[in-house]
Amino acid sequence: MKSLAIRYFYEVALKGSLSAASESLHVAVSAISRQISTLEQDVGSPLFLRSARGMVLTEAGDILLRHVRRSMLETDTVLESIAALRDAGLSPLRIACTQGLANEFVPSTLAHFGRLFPDIRFRIWVDSAEQATQRVESGEADIALTFSTTPTTPASPVKVLYARGAPALAVMSQDHPLARHRRLDIRDLADYPIALTGEQSSTFKLYQLASNMVGTWVEPKVYSNYAEALHAYVRDSQAILFASYISIFQRLKANRLVAIPLLNPEMHARTVQVQVMQGRMLPDVIEQFLSFSIRRLNETVLEAPV
Repeated sequence: MKSLAIRYFYEVALKGSLSAASESLHVAVSAISRQISTLEQDVGSPLFLRSARGMVLTEAGDILLRHVRRSMLETDTVLESIAALRDAGLSPLRIACTQGLANEFVPSTLAHFGRLFPDIRFRIWVDSAEQATQRVESGEADIALTFSTTPTTPASPVKVLYARGAPALAVMSQDHPLARHRRLDIRDLADYPIALTGEQSSTFKLYQLASNMVGTWVEPKVYSNYAEALHAYVRDSQAILFASYISIFQRLKANRLVAIPLLNPEMHARTVQVQVMQGRMLPDVIEQFLSFSIRRLNETVLEAPV
């Protein structure tokens, strides 16, 4: 396929209209339109639905866009490998993660990996699980480290390299009346305040599902989109929050907290995942970071209370 037509297609797909692509590329709308039409003839299928509001990708266009993104990233990989031969600086390793993993696990992993590769640089986004996955899908991030309550399919634009169970534990002060229990049921928590992350978080969804299954719902005393605020609140009260062991293990002792497994199967219905773009050729340094991160995840998961 013609590189110029692909370039114009990519810009229109990103901008959503011929006029916006024209302004970005400094090329006449008519020239871009001709190239898109030629490209559609070459592939034998419309790539856009044209309307007064702009250009919307068809299913064929979406497939081509994913291919173009992979190709661009692979070109970057090759150029970085060549640059590395000249001891040139690497592009940042771009990671999207959810807040629970951003508190301790991800920064600690970066610090340890950075000792092995002193010249490496990182860029981190802290997102919802859906947003982290979307960043990998679009090529904006190289890796997503996230919690997921939904399975991926073979047709998914992201590939899950690692998935292990990450149940939500009941986290409370060491002085809490329930702190000495080995396991708890969601109904055991009914007499105590609940501290919960926002409605888009996986812990909220698990707690809501478990409560629905047993027919009880304790309205949270505190909601927050910032998990660390909940840690301090729970430490100094009889409130209970929910978190995976991976999210909380490095803070338990320092904050005088304990994490107790819950018997309700709904609180076990999620995994911690490592995701990359489906079909993408990854630079060697990213492959090494993936292996390093997965090894640390495995070590942490094996320590979790059951």
